[in-house]
Amino acid sequence: MVRTPLTPWERERGERFGALLREARGERSMVEVAAVAGVSAETLRKIETGRAPTPSFFTIVALAFALDLSLDELAGACALPADGEHPEALSA
Repeated sequence: MVRTPLTPWERERGERFGALLREARGERSMVEVAAVAGVSAETLRKIETGRAPTPSFFTIVALAFALDLSLDELAGACALPADGEHPEALSA
């Protein structure tokens, strides 16, 4: 399967998502949070560092549960800016 390259906006969104997860994780270890979410520590590491900027929906839900975050919080942190600064994100 060939994957289309990510746009700069998609990469930026992934980095913001990862930063939000790191902040929410706080002092808890990556291994601990990953275990609660049912994902590998390496998967969490890749998401937090932006190397996996488009995790699956179920991975996002599991991480939100493990970190006591609402999906609304996550969506708000990663949504398209109100000024439409990144219109390429709307195409697909």
